[in-house]
Amino acid sequence: MAASGMNVRLALETSDRQPDGMGGHRLVWRQLGWIWARMDARSGREQGMGAGMVSVVQWRITTRGAPVGDPRRPRPGQRLRLGQRLFLIEAVAEADALGRSLDCFAREEDLT
Repeated sequence: MAASGMNVRLALETSDRQPDGMGGHRLVWRQLGWIWARMDARSGREQGMGAGMVSVVQWRITTRGAPVGDPRRPRPGQRLRLGQRLFLIEAVAEADALGRSLDCFAREEDLT
């Protein structure tokens, strides 16, 4: 169990470009490791029209701090996974002046 209310275990994933065999590429996600986090839902909305409606929830996901450049530090463009749920990281900032924790601002989309 993690300290400071960080009681959710998330997989940190990054994308790699792989050739698709037709001159283009495809994104393939690979797991970098596990992190403990505290998750706070910030806002939600529906986006789209008709059968294309998507539920979008913004999250603040707090993790342990790591310096810039450290592979344990989440980066924008990576994602966090909780089972089948995916959280695309849009921004990362220190949560306190000493950098002991990081806030990852992420978006979860759920096709409805």
